[in-house]
Amino acid sequence: MRIAKVWVFPILRILIFVAIAAALVKLAFFAAPAAGDDTVAVPTGELVEPQVAVAIGTITNDVVVDATVVSDPASAVPATLAGTVTTVDVATGQVVAAGDRLATLRSETPQDPLVAADGTVTERKPIVKTAVVTAPVAGTVTSVAVIKDQTVAVGDAVAQVAPPTFHVTGSLAADQLYRLVSRPTEGSVAITGGPAPFTCTGLTVGGSTSTPAGDDASSDGATSAQGSSSGQGVSCVVPGDVTVFSGLAAKLTIPAGVATDVLTVPLTAVEGAAGKGVVSVVGADGTAEKRDITLGINDGTTVEVTDGLSEGDLVLEFVPGAAAVPQDGCVDAETGEDLCS
Repeated sequence: MRIAKVWVFPILRILIFVAIAAALVKLAFFAAPAAGDDTVAVPTGELVEPQVAVAIGTITNDVVVDATVVSDPASAVPATLAGTVTTVDVATGQVVAAGDRLATLRSETPQDPLVAADGTVTERKPIVKTAVVTAPVAGTVTSVAVIKDQTVAVGDAVAQVAPPTFHVTGSLAADQLYRLVSRPTEGSVAITGGPAPFTCTGLTVGGSTSTPAGDDASSDGATSAQGSSSGQGVSCVVPGDVTVFSGLAAKLTIPAGVATDVLTVPLTAVEGAAGKGVVSVVGADGTAEKRDITLGINDGTTVEVTDGLSEGDLVLEFVPGAAAVPQDGCVDAETGEDLCS
Protein backbone atom coordinates (compact mmCIF):
# COMPACT_ATOMS: atom_id res chain seq x y z
CA MET A 1 0.00 0.00 0.00
CA ARG A 2 2.90 2.30 0.77
CA ILE A 3 4.39 1.67 -2.70
CA ALA A 4 1.08 2.61 -4.37
CA LYS A 5 0.88 5.89 -2.49
CA VAL A 6 4.49 6.83 -3.05
CA TRP A 7 4.96 5.71 -6.66
CA VAL A 8 1.89 4.45 -8.48
CA PHE A 9 -0.63 7.25 -7.82
CA PRO A 10 1.80 10.15 -8.47
CA ILE A 11 2.89 8.52 -11.74
CA LEU A 12 -0.75 8.09 -12.81
CA ARG A 13 -1.50 11.74 -12.07
CA ILE A 14 1.50 12.85 -14.10
CA LEU A 15 0.41 10.69 -17.04
CA ILE A 16 -3.12 12.10 -16.93
CA PHE A 17 -1.83 15.70 -16.96
CA VAL A 18 0.51 14.90 -19.85
CA ALA A 19 -2.38 13.40 -21.85
CA ILE A 20 -4.57 16.44 -21.23
CA ALA A 21 -1.78 18.82 -22.25
CA ALA A 22 -1.13 16.84 -25.44
CA ALA A 23 -4.83 16.92 -26.34
CA LEU A 24 -5.01 20.68 -25.83
CA VAL A 25 -1.92 21.24 -27.97
CA LYS A 26 -3.42 19.12 -30.77
CA LEU A 27 -6.70 21.01 -30.66
CA ALA A 28 -4.96 24.37 -30.65
CA PHE A 29 -2.36 23.85 -33.33
CA PHE A 30 -3.18 20.75 -35.35
CA ALA A 31 -6.98 20.74 -35.72
CA ALA A 32 -8.05 20.19 -39.35
CA PRO A 33 -11.39 19.90 -41.09
CA ALA A 34 -12.75 16.45 -41.63
CA ALA A 35 -11.68 14.70 -44.81
CA GLY A 36 -13.94 15.35 -47.77
CA ASP A 37 -15.57 18.39 -46.12
CA ASP A 38 -15.13 21.11 -48.77
CA THR A 39 -17.94 23.41 -47.52
CA VAL A 40 -17.03 27.00 -46.67
CA ALA A 41 -18.96 28.94 -44.03
CA VAL A 42 -20.82 31.82 -45.69
CA PRO A 43 -22.42 34.58 -43.60
CA THR A 44 -26.18 34.53 -44.04
CA GLY A 45 -27.10 37.59 -41.91
CA GLU A 46 -28.56 40.65 -43.61
CA LEU A 47 -28.78 44.22 -42.38
CA VAL A 48 -32.34 45.52 -42.64
CA GLU A 49 -33.08 49.19 -42.01
CA PRO A 50 -35.92 49.67 -39.50
CA GLN A 51 -39.27 50.38 -41.08
CA VAL A 52 -42.47 51.84 -39.68
CA ALA A 53 -46.01 51.88 -41.00
CA VAL A 54 -47.99 55.07 -41.45
CA ALA A 55 -50.64 54.94 -38.72
CA ILE A 56 -53.71 56.82 -37.55
CA GLY A 57 -53.13 58.70 -34.32
CA THR A 58 -53.64 61.83 -32.25
CA ILE A 59 -51.01 64.55 -31.87
CA THR A 60 -51.09 67.06 -29.02
CA ASN A 61 -48.81 69.94 -29.91
CA ASP A 62 -47.82 71.40 -26.54
CA VAL A 63 -44.63 73.46 -26.69
CA VAL A 64 -42.82 73.49 -23.33
CA VAL A 65 -40.36 76.31 -22.68
CA ASP A 66 -37.91 76.84 -19.82
CA ALA A 67 -38.89 80.22 -18.40
CA THR A 68 -38.27 82.66 -15.56
CA VAL A 69 -40.57 84.86 -13.49
CA VAL A 70 -39.64 88.53 -13.98
CA SER A 71 -41.00 91.70 -12.35
CA ASP A 72 -42.80 94.06 -14.70
CA PRO A 73 -40.57 97.05 -15.50
CA ALA A 74 -40.94 100.34 -13.69
CA SER A 75 -42.75 103.13 -15.53
CA ALA A 76 -41.10 106.53 -15.85
CA VAL A 77 -43.42 109.34 -14.78
CA PRO A 78 -42.78 112.47 -16.91
CA ALA A 79 -43.11 116.11 -16.03
CA THR A 80 -46.22 117.64 -17.57
CA LEU A 81 -45.18 121.27 -17.14
CA ALA A 82 -41.98 123.17 -17.83
CA GLY A 83 -41.03 124.95 -14.65
CA THR A 84 -39.66 124.46 -11.18
CA VAL A 85 -40.21 121.61 -8.74
CA THR A 86 -41.87 123.10 -5.68
CA THR A 87 -42.44 119.89 -3.70
CA VAL A 88 -41.27 116.29 -3.85
CA ASP A 89 -43.80 114.14 -2.06
CA VAL A 90 -42.31 110.64 -2.26
CA ALA A 91 -39.05 108.82 -1.60
CA THR A 92 -37.42 105.78 -3.13
CA GLY A 93 -38.99 102.57 -1.85
CA GLN A 94 -42.30 104.19 -0.93
CA VAL A 95 -45.48 102.32 -1.85
CA VAL A 96 -48.03 104.44 -3.70
CA ALA A 97 -51.51 104.01 -5.11
CA ALA A 98 -52.58 105.06 -8.56
CA GLY A 99 -53.19 108.81 -8.50
CA ASP A 100 -51.01 109.55 -5.47
CA ARG A 101 -49.06 112.81 -5.72
CA LEU A 102 -45.37 112.42 -6.54
CA ALA A 103 -44.34 116.04 -7.03
CA THR A 104 -45.69 119.53 -7.73
CA LEU A 105 -44.43 121.75 -10.53
CA ARG A 106 -44.81 125.52 -10.90
CA SER A 107 -44.15 127.83 -13.81
CA GLU A 108 -44.24 131.63 -14.15
CA THR A 109 -44.72 133.27 -17.54
CA PRO A 110 -43.95 137.04 -17.55
CA GLN A 111 -46.49 139.39 -19.16
CA ASP A 112 -45.72 142.53 -21.05
CA PRO A 113 -46.59 145.71 -19.08
CA LEU A 114 -49.67 147.73 -19.98
CA VAL A 115 -48.98 151.16 -21.47
CA ALA A 116 -51.81 153.69 -21.09
CA ALA A 117 -52.61 156.46 -23.59
CA ASP A 118 -50.93 159.00 -21.41
CA GLY A 119 -47.78 156.89 -21.33
CA THR A 120 -48.34 155.38 -17.92
CA VAL A 121 -46.78 151.91 -17.67
CA THR A 122 -48.41 149.32 -15.45
CA GLU A 123 -46.52 146.14 -14.63
CA ARG A 124 -48.54 142.97 -14.71
CA LYS A 125 -48.09 139.88 -12.57
CA PRO A 126 -46.71 136.80 -14.34
CA ILE A 127 -49.04 133.98 -15.30
CA VAL A 128 -48.59 131.23 -12.74
CA LYS A 129 -49.37 127.60 -13.56
CA THR A 130 -49.07 124.56 -11.34
CA ALA A 131 -49.16 120.86 -12.16
CA VAL A 132 -49.36 117.86 -9.88
CA VAL A 133 -47.46 114.79 -11.07
CA THR A 134 -49.27 111.64 -9.95
CA ALA A 135 -48.49 107.93 -9.97
CA PRO A 136 -49.91 106.29 -13.12
CA VAL A 137 -50.19 102.88 -11.44
CA ALA A 138 -50.07 101.43 -7.96
CA GLY A 139 -46.67 100.13 -6.99
CA THR A 140 -43.34 101.02 -5.46
CA VAL A 141 -41.28 104.11 -6.21
CA THR A 142 -37.98 102.75 -7.49
CA SER A 143 -36.30 106.10 -8.07
CA VAL A 144 -36.89 109.85 -7.69
CA ALA A 145 -35.18 111.89 -10.40
CA VAL A 146 -35.85 115.46 -9.16
CA ILE A 147 -35.25 117.62 -6.12
CA LYS A 148 -36.95 120.73 -4.79
CA ASP A 149 -36.33 123.92 -6.82
CA GLN A 150 -35.00 121.95 -9.78
CA THR A 151 -35.94 123.22 -13.23
CA VAL A 152 -37.54 120.63 -15.50
CA ALA A 153 -38.82 120.50 -19.05
CA VAL A 154 -41.93 118.75 -20.29
CA GLY A 155 -41.15 115.03 -20.56
CA ASP A 156 -38.31 114.96 -18.06
CA ALA A 157 -38.54 111.97 -15.72
CA VAL A 158 -39.79 112.89 -12.27
CA ALA A 159 -39.83 109.39 -10.77
CA GLN A 160 -40.22 105.71 -11.63
CA VAL A 161 -42.96 103.49 -10.26
CA ALA A 162 -42.75 99.69 -10.49
CA PRO A 163 -46.09 97.85 -10.41
CA PRO A 164 -46.45 94.82 -8.13
CA THR A 165 -47.06 92.58 -11.15
CA PHE A 166 -45.01 89.92 -12.89
CA HIS A 167 -44.67 88.13 -16.19
CA VAL A 168 -43.09 84.87 -17.27
CA THR A 169 -40.47 85.02 -19.99
CA GLY A 170 -38.48 82.41 -21.90
CA SER A 171 -36.83 81.70 -25.23
CA LEU A 172 -38.17 79.57 -28.09
CA ALA A 173 -35.78 77.46 -30.15
CA ALA A 174 -36.15 77.36 -33.93
CA ASP A 175 -37.93 73.99 -33.98
CA GLN A 176 -40.37 75.22 -31.34
CA LEU A 177 -41.17 78.31 -33.41
CA TYR A 178 -42.08 76.13 -36.38
CA ARG A 179 -44.41 74.12 -34.14
CA LEU A 180 -46.43 77.25 -33.36
CA VAL A 181 -48.70 76.95 -36.38
CA SER A 182 -51.27 79.03 -34.52
CA ARG A 183 -50.46 81.81 -32.06
CA PRO A 184 -52.37 81.18 -28.82
CA THR A 185 -52.98 84.03 -26.39
CA GLU A 186 -52.70 81.96 -23.21
CA GLY A 187 -50.31 79.46 -21.71
CA SER A 188 -49.95 77.27 -18.65
CA VAL A 189 -47.20 77.98 -16.13
CA ALA A 190 -45.76 75.56 -13.60
CA ILE A 191 -43.31 77.02 -11.09
CA THR A 192 -40.76 74.74 -9.49
CA GLY A 193 -41.68 74.46 -5.83
CA GLY A 194 -44.49 76.99 -6.29
CA PRO A 195 -48.28 77.00 -6.58
CA ALA A 196 -50.33 74.69 -8.77
CA PRO A 197 -50.03 75.31 -12.53
CA PHE A 198 -51.97 78.41 -13.54
CA THR A 199 -53.05 80.10 -16.77
CA CYS A 200 -51.14 83.16 -17.90
CA THR A 201 -52.66 85.60 -20.37
CA GLY A 202 -51.44 88.06 -22.98
CA LEU A 203 -49.00 85.58 -24.46
CA THR A 204 -46.68 87.20 -26.99
CA VAL A 205 -43.90 85.79 -29.17
CA GLY A 206 -41.04 87.91 -30.45
CA GLY A 207 -38.47 90.32 -29.11
CA SER A 208 -35.77 89.65 -26.56
CA THR A 209 -35.91 88.72 -22.91
CA SER A 210 -34.17 91.34 -20.79
CA THR A 211 -33.98 92.22 -17.13
CA PRO A 212 -35.99 95.36 -16.31
CA ALA A 213 -34.45 98.11 -14.21
CA GLY A 214 -34.87 97.70 -10.49
CA ASP A 215 -34.90 93.89 -10.39
CA ASP A 216 -32.92 92.23 -7.67
CA ALA A 217 -29.67 90.37 -8.24
CA SER A 218 -31.28 86.95 -8.42
CA SER A 219 -33.58 88.13 -11.17
CA ASP A 220 -30.66 89.59 -13.08
CA GLY A 221 -28.81 86.29 -12.97
CA ALA A 222 -31.82 84.26 -14.01
CA THR A 223 -32.69 86.52 -16.89
CA SER A 224 -29.17 86.82 -18.19
CA ALA A 225 -29.17 83.06 -18.56
CA GLN A 226 -32.28 83.32 -20.66
CA GLY A 227 -30.86 86.19 -22.65
CA SER A 228 -27.79 84.14 -23.56
CA SER A 229 -29.91 81.51 -25.30
CA SER A 230 -30.75 81.88 -28.95
CA GLY A 231 -34.28 82.11 -30.31
CA GLN A 232 -37.33 84.33 -30.07
CA GLY A 233 -38.55 85.55 -26.71
CA VAL A 234 -41.95 84.51 -25.39
CA SER A 235 -43.77 86.02 -22.42
CA CYS A 236 -47.16 86.14 -20.73
CA VAL A 237 -48.75 87.93 -17.79
CA VAL A 238 -49.01 86.32 -14.34
CA PRO A 239 -52.49 86.75 -12.78
CA GLY A 240 -52.64 89.15 -9.87
CA ASP A 241 -54.02 86.53 -7.47
CA VAL A 242 -51.03 84.20 -7.91
CA THR A 243 -48.11 84.71 -5.52
CA VAL A 244 -44.76 84.60 -7.31
CA PHE A 245 -41.31 86.10 -6.91
CA SER A 246 -38.87 87.48 -9.42
CA GLY A 247 -36.21 84.99 -10.52
CA LEU A 248 -38.22 81.80 -9.96
CA ALA A 249 -37.71 79.04 -12.54
CA ALA A 250 -40.82 77.94 -14.40
CA LYS A 251 -42.08 75.78 -17.24
CA LEU A 252 -44.29 77.57 -19.76
CA THR A 253 -46.54 75.24 -21.77
CA ILE A 254 -47.99 76.75 -24.94
CA PRO A 255 -50.96 74.81 -26.39
CA ALA A 256 -50.47 74.97 -30.15
CA GLY A 257 -53.16 72.63 -31.40
CA VAL A 258 -54.46 69.06 -31.31
CA ALA A 259 -54.94 66.82 -34.36
CA THR A 260 -57.10 63.71 -33.87
CA ASP A 261 -57.43 60.66 -36.13
CA VAL A 262 -54.73 61.82 -38.55
CA LEU A 263 -51.95 60.04 -40.43
CA THR A 264 -48.73 60.07 -38.41
CA VAL A 265 -45.09 59.05 -38.79
CA PRO A 266 -42.09 59.49 -36.49
CA LEU A 267 -40.17 62.72 -36.96
CA THR A 268 -37.01 60.64 -37.35
CA ALA A 269 -38.41 59.33 -40.65
CA VAL A 270 -38.82 62.77 -42.21
CA GLU A 271 -36.34 65.19 -43.71
CA GLY A 272 -37.84 68.46 -42.49
CA ALA A 273 -40.31 69.06 -39.71
CA ALA A 274 -42.62 71.86 -40.87
CA GLY A 275 -44.65 72.48 -44.01
CA LYS A 276 -42.93 70.13 -46.46
CA GLY A 277 -40.93 66.98 -45.87
CA VAL A 278 -39.37 63.97 -47.59
CA VAL A 279 -39.66 60.32 -46.53
CA SER A 280 -38.22 57.08 -47.91
CA VAL A 281 -41.16 54.83 -48.86
CA VAL A 282 -40.45 51.08 -48.98
CA GLY A 283 -41.94 49.37 -52.04
CA ALA A 284 -43.18 45.80 -52.46
CA ASP A 285 -39.74 44.69 -53.69
CA GLY A 286 -38.06 46.11 -50.58
CA THR A 287 -36.44 49.08 -52.27
CA ALA A 288 -36.90 52.58 -50.87
CA GLU A 289 -37.75 55.66 -52.88
CA LYS A 290 -37.97 59.24 -51.68
CA ARG A 291 -41.37 60.92 -51.68
CA ASP A 292 -42.44 64.49 -50.96
CA ILE A 293 -45.11 64.85 -48.30
CA THR A 294 -47.02 67.68 -46.63
CA LEU A 295 -46.75 68.02 -42.87
CA GLY A 296 -49.10 69.31 -40.20
CA ILE A 297 -48.42 69.77 -36.50
CA ASN A 298 -45.96 67.71 -34.48
CA ASP A 299 -45.35 67.04 -30.81
CA GLY A 300 -41.57 66.81 -31.03
CA THR A 301 -41.67 63.04 -31.62
CA THR A 302 -44.46 62.35 -34.11
CA VAL A 303 -45.64 64.49 -37.02
CA GLU A 304 -48.97 64.72 -38.83
CA VAL A 305 -48.98 63.89 -42.56
CA THR A 306 -51.67 65.77 -44.48
CA ASP A 307 -50.73 64.65 -47.99
CA GLY A 308 -48.43 62.21 -49.77
CA LEU A 309 -48.92 59.01 -47.75
CA SER A 310 -51.69 56.53 -46.99
CA GLU A 311 -52.40 54.46 -43.92
CA GLY A 312 -50.27 51.33 -43.89
CA ASP A 313 -47.51 52.65 -46.16
CA LEU A 314 -44.08 51.52 -45.00
CA VAL A 315 -41.35 54.13 -44.60
CA LEU A 316 -37.82 53.94 -43.27
CA GLU A 317 -37.89 54.82 -39.58
CA PHE A 318 -34.72 56.88 -39.88
CA VAL A 319 -33.61 59.22 -42.65
CA PRO A 320 -30.78 57.48 -44.55
CA GLY A 321 -27.43 59.06 -43.73
CA ALA A 322 -28.80 61.23 -40.94
CA ALA A 323 -26.73 61.60 -37.79
CA ALA A 324 -27.95 59.54 -34.87
CA VAL A 325 -29.94 61.44 -32.27
CA PRO A 326 -28.41 60.89 -28.79
CA GLN A 327 -30.74 59.43 -26.19
CA ASP A 328 -31.73 61.43 -23.14
CA GLY A 329 -28.97 61.41 -20.56
CA CYS A 330 -26.37 60.17 -23.04
CA VAL A 331 -24.63 63.48 -23.70
CA ASP A 332 -22.08 64.96 -21.31
CA ALA A 333 -23.25 68.52 -20.60
CA GLU A 334 -19.69 69.88 -20.44
CA THR A 335 -17.86 68.02 -23.23
CA GLY A 336 -20.76 67.05 -25.52
CA GLU A 337 -19.43 63.46 -25.59
CA ASP A 338 -21.92 60.67 -26.35
CA LEU A 339 -21.79 58.46 -23.26
CA CYS A 340 -24.04 55.71 -24.63
CA SER A 341 -22.15 54.82 -27.81
